[in-house]
Amino acid sequence: MEQWPGRFICLQGSSGRRTEQGVKKSKWLKGKEMEFENFCDRCFFEMRENRLSMRFTRFLCPWLFVLSTALATAAVPVIFDTDMGNDVDDALALAMLHSLTDRGECDLIGVTLTNASPHAAPYIRMMNRFYGRESLPVGAAVRDLPKGSQDGFLAATLRSAPGNWKKPGDAQTEPAVSLLRRLLAGSKEKVRVIQVGFSTNLDALLDSKPDTISPLDGVSLVREKVEFLSLMAGNFVEDKPEYNILIDGPAARRLLERWPAPAVFSGFEIGLGLPYPARGISQHFRYASWHPVAESYRAYKKMPYDRPTWDLTSVLYAVRPEENYFGLSEPGMVSVTSGNLTQFQAKPGGLHRYLTVNAQQKSRIVEALMLLSSEPPRTLPR
Repeated sequence: MEQWPGRFICLQGSSGRRTEQGVKKSKWLKGKEMEFENFCDRCFFEMRENRLSMRFTRFLCPWLFVLSTALATAAVPVIFDTDMGNDVDDALALAMLHSLTDRGECDLIGVTLTNASPHAAPYIRMMNRFYGRESLPVGAAVRDLPKGSQDGFLAATLRSAPGNWKKPGDAQTEPAVSLLRRLLAGSKEKVRVIQVGFSTNLDALLDSKPDTISPLDGVSLVREKVEFLSLMAGNFVEDKPEYNILIDGPAARRLLERWPAPAVFSGFEIGLGLPYPARGISQHFRYASWHPVAESYRAYKKMPYDRPTWDLTSVLYAVRPEENYFGLSEPGMVSVTSGNLTQFQAKPGGLHRYLTVNAQQKSRIVEALMLLSSEPPRTLPR
């Protein structure tokens, strides 16, 4: 269990408020509050219900720590492909991935950009530095796309950042395709790729030829090294073009025709129905005097406002696909029409599926998204 002011991370993956008040209400632990005040709500609940002895609890906790450390070494590698800057949900999604990496649930190994704004790479590096991963590689966009290189909050957040979060040379990046090839070729485990922007980079990856990085071409490299693609793209309830498809329709069309690994889509309708509450920004980031996510959210639009969690849903599914946060469509194939609409055709053995959500799942999803996007870094920045 790691602690920050007023918050905690439990080895079981639970998080929330400290339980001292709840412990004081328990008769069976009367007089033992200080010994148990740092246990999370879930641990405390299980201890109360099962009447675990103090001795057994002290024996168990060190082994939970050992187990969590072992699990962390097996964390699934993840690549985040983002159009950071066009909408603030990308910033929240990147914060989630840093938190999930801290928890040992995944290993964020690189970030690639499809937004060619000159502020995008420095912003990503600033975010990585804030979360303690200054050396995390960043890949530059393949090309500048019309209406795809907006700056909704990047420059404003960078201007407001303390000097120690900004460094000269932050704009220097490796080309996205080169970085993607290097990360995939160098990974011992299969990688989960999360695409929450345009299909430009991944389409170009499939076009890549054998080189000094790998003797495999792009399609073969993806087939060998990618477990699945989790992407925020498409609209599966209305015949309307979705932004990530619309900005580079030809790349999206080619990508879906050629991508050799499974792909799971979070459509426009999913994030739209799961808004991020403004109160989460106001209340949950106060552990830092300056926080890049909170500053970005305020810079993007006048507060208070709730914002759809489009990109966050793709991150949540990618890292926790077995947790039943979402439902899944039957297998099939997704295609992009000449008008940039997404169409799904059911097909046994198809590589594509899309997320669904029912009313019972919504509150649990939003709670997880708020928690993971606002979780403090391992080491609080100073």
